[in-house]
Formats: sequence, structure tokens, C-alpha cells
Amino acid sequence: MDILGVSCFYHDSAAVLLRDGDVVAASMEERLTRKKHDSGFPAQAIDFCLERGGIQGPDLDYVVFYEKPMVKVGRILMTALGTFPQSWDFWREAVTAYVSEKFWIKSLLQRHLGVRPDQILFCDHHMSHAASAFFASPFDEAAVLTVDGVGEWTTTTMGHATSNWNGAGENKIDLFWEQRFPHSLGLLYSAFTAFLGFRVNNGEYKVMGMSPYGEPNYVDKVQKLITINRDGSFELDMDYFSYHHSATHSYNGKFTSLFGEPRVHSDDFFTAKSDPSRVGETEALQRNQYYADVARSIQHVTEEAMLAMANALHERTGSRRLVMAGGVALNSVANFKLLRDTPFEEVYIQPAAGDDGGALGAALWAYHVVLGQPRKLVMTHAYYGQEFSDDEIRAFLDANQIPYEYFADDDALIDRVVDEIVDQKVVGLFQGRYEWGPRALGNRSILADPRRADMKDIVNTKIKFREPFRPFAPVVLAERAAEFFDFPNLESNLPARFMLMVSPIHEDKLDVAQATTHEGGTGRLQTIDRETNPRYYELVRRFGEATGVPILLNTSFNLRGEPIVSTPANAWWTFSNSGIDYLMIGSFLVRKPS
Repeated sequence: MDILGVSCFYHDSAAVLLRDGDVVAASMEERLTRKKHDSGFPAQAIDFCLERGGIQGPDLDYVVFYEKPMVKVGRILMTALGTFPQSWDFWREAVTAYVSEKFWIKSLLQRHLGVRPDQILFCDHHMSHAASAFFASPFDEAAVLTVDGVGEWTTTTMGHATSNWNGAGENKIDLFWEQRFPHSLGLLYSAFTAFLGFRVNNGEYKVMGMSPYGEPNYVDKVQKLITINRDGSFELDMDYFSYHHSATHSYNGKFTSLFGEPRVHSDDFFTAKSDPSRVGETEALQRNQYYADVARSIQHVTEEAMLAMANALHERTGSRRLVMAGGVALNSVANFKLLRDTPFEEVYIQPAAGDDGGALGAALWAYHVVLGQPRKLVMTHAYYGQEFSDDEIRAFLDANQIPYEYFADDDALIDRVVDEIVDQKVVGLFQGRYEWGPRALGNRSILADPRRADMKDIVNTKIKFREPFRPFAPVVLAERAAEFFDFPNLESNLPARFMLMVSPIHEDKLDVAQATTHEGGTGRLQTIDRETNPRYYELVRRFGEATGVPILLNTSFNLRGEPIVSTPANAWWTFSNSGIDYLMIGSFLVRKPS
């Protein structure tokens, strides 16, 4: 049975093909259109999934959309009427968008795929999130927490899920509690994202990266905006916000009266901790320190709210296991604290926890809940995108007259690349199928030596062309990770494979990998084992043999503002327009001309 899941028309459009309960292919549309956070109809992602599955649209059994557009239209209408006349521009823009495309999603899917109307199903937005987490997890039952900006009406849910493995049990997700718009933890965080000079639905992780350079000095001010209750519920004081009636502004004058003037996006961000060389720039340091303190404060309150939800959820369900999804579930600092500071013993988050993952969840919901089929999937890796053979890579290199070395012996290629990294060279790694979700996990990555603190600055400024404060991830051998990271049950913890948790580093290891150690002594680690990605594993292992440090600096293979590379042409362009020294692409090694 072939089921296509689709998400689009908000941000991070995506498609997933499920065959008899297993993922055949999954891709965000941005990887193919090269438009960052592409929200349009995912025609190319759909076509890729069908091609990978060896089928055409009419061969599909079902197509499932990740939310219910009519319910969402109702929310927009009721919100606009309730805030009129402030909402006039908001309503005009929303209606234009829905009339032009979103309202007609069923017709779009029929036309593109050639399926019948009765083959198209619609899943509630937060049910899609919940299904994406639970039915990809290894758990037979779990508490469920979904937290994002907003779906149709819902912004947060709590629930409990059970499943049918091998014909025993029932597939059921009971979302027994919800928080409704406009009260939204995701939109609260996004308002501060905008205030701190970053783009909403794009820069939230920058706020998280900025926060370690600050102190939670303004928690009391943030708490004026939100009331967090012991039962996990919360309410925002909407007098400070505009997102419920404005298409362009998240917050209003009352917000800026409390927090001051917003940060100018183009201004350099640095503090005494992030760049000690600029300690003489007193005025800028004071200004930036204030913004860092605000970032730390909203991060603190977000964690406080999520801990309250998780504790209340555990009290109600009694489950030892928690699954999470929604954009807020990409807050890797908060995720670790949920594992460490709540009664839950295990936490699972699939790698595309945001709206892209809704495509996966919609398909899984249809297969397991609507059709009642037993489970078989446990998502232990994220390699579901396009791949290119050595013949295809060679053809591209030859056609563009790009000099290369070919290695028939993969061990020789790995040894050569490790030697170059030890020699302080930066390597772009392009292999296999690209990753599902926002993280590069070893198939479309940039790798470097983590031991030197200045390697962080080199990769940020000369290769990624992005803000110097932005942190990098350490990729570490799963069997050695506990030597470096203070993380419970680390070797068997699946979210650690996906860079979804920021863990403290043991005090005696803080100087070992300085380029990937965040301010405050933490790391957003990725663990890797031989079975999951043998080539990537060997690169890390042999670097460890050569240096005594089984860790590499890993960051996504892209430049600032661009999607992660997907094709050999993308990889070559990024390599050519950055300071990357070597490109390891398939069985070929390309060196930057002297």
C-alpha cells in the first residue's frame, strides 16, 4: 500500500512516500527548488518521492494532507472579525493566499497526481505532529506533547498513544488536552525572534544560539507576557502582541515599551564572551549584552513552560516515555532538560519535528489509525532524500572539466580525508541520500577539526559567511560519547543521533573539542554508529585514532541563507564559493585550486 503525505502553504513544504508502513522517500521542497523554507506546493518533492518509489500518481492508494484548510480558514475569519479594524490588512492578505492556493489544495493534489477525490484525506495539524513522533518511535505506548506556533486552532496538545505491533494492541492517539490560538508558546518565542533581529520561522535557532552569551536578567519582564500554570496550561497577555491581527508584526508598542528598541538585524552581534577582542567597543557591548540577556530570558521561560507541560503530562499519563513534535520540539536546549529534569526516562523526537514532518505524520496517521495497520517503522536514521551514483558524479565532474582524484579503495579515500582534516583542512562531505529534516547528519555536511577554538571562527566567517556567535555540532562515536557528554543512556538515545539535544560536557573534557563546545560548556551532539552510516563513522573513528579525539566538527553543507545542498552541482557551487578546502563527493576527492 502506497500513501503519500503532503505538507505545504505555511513553511517548509515537504512530501513523504510510505509503502506498507515504511518510509520509501522523504524530502523538503527547498532541497529541490533551492528556495530556503519553500512553502509552496511541493511538486518537486512529490515527484521525487514517486520516482524513488517507482510509481506514478494514479498508483497511490491514498494522499494525506497534514491539516484541515477549512478549519484554518474559520480560525482566520473569526480572529479577523474579533480584532477588526486592526486586522484589515491581515484578513486581506490571508484571504488572497487561501483563495489563490490553500483553499484549493484538494484540486491541486488531484490535478498533479491524477487521484480520485475519495483518495484524498485530511489530518488535523497537531494530530499529524503527534503521529510523526509516536509512529516513528520505538515505543509501544508513550505520552505525547506537541508544541508549535499554530495549526488550525491548536498551538499545543498533550496526549497518550498506544500501538499495534505484530497484530497485538490498538493504534490510538488520544490528544486529551489542547491550548488554542492566540495563546502560543511558539509564537511567543517567534515574537522575541523578531525583536532580536531575526526572521520568524527561520531565526528561532539563532535566539537559542545567542542565549548562552546572556544571563536570565529579564525573566520577570518575560513573565509579564505569559502565565504558566501547574497543570501545563498557559495564557499570553495579548496586549503585548500583534500577530493575531497583523500579517507583518509579531509585537506592538507596549512590548517595546517593556523591552526597548528592537535589535537591528544588520548590526554585528558580539559580547565580551563571544569576541574578547572587541572589549573596547563599550557602547556596542552593552547593547549586545542586553539582547543576549533577553535571549537567555525567553529561553529560560520557554524551558519553564515546557517543563510544566511535561511534568503535568507525566502526572496524568504515568508513562515513562515521551514523544514530541512541532517546531518548538526543535529547541534542543529545552529538549535535554525535559529528559534530565522530568520523570520521563526516555524521549523520542523524529528529525523533522517542524511542519515538514507533518507530511510524515499525516501518512502514518492514515496507515495506522484510519486503516488500522500494524506498526513496523522505527526511524533510527534520516537518510531518505536523493542520492547520486559514482557514474552520475563522474559525469558531472567531467562535463564541467573539474579535476578530481578517484579512489577505487574507500579506505584509502577515508584515510586521505582524515589526514587533510588533521592538517587543518575543511572538507565538504557529499554521499548517499540527503537528510530528512533541518540538520545535516553526515551525508551533506562540512567537517573540520574540533580541537582548535579558532576553527569555529574560520568556518563561520570564511566558509558559512554567517554570524560569528553561531555554534557548531560535535559528531561523536556512539560508543565513546559518554566519555565526553553528561547525558543519560546516551548510546541508545535516538534523538542524540539527530542533533536534537544539547548536553553538558564533562568538566575534564571541556578543552578537548573547543570549536564545538558552546558557551556554558555544552554541545548539540550527534552520535554515530557503524551500522547507520559506515563511511561517516569511519571518518570520525580514524580521526579519533589519529588524534585521540573521536569527534569531528559537523555543520550543514550550505552557505548562509541557502538550503543544504542536494545535487553534485549544488555541492560544487557551494564548494567553489566558500573557503572549503576539499570536496569528498562519492568516491571522488576534489581539491580547491591553489
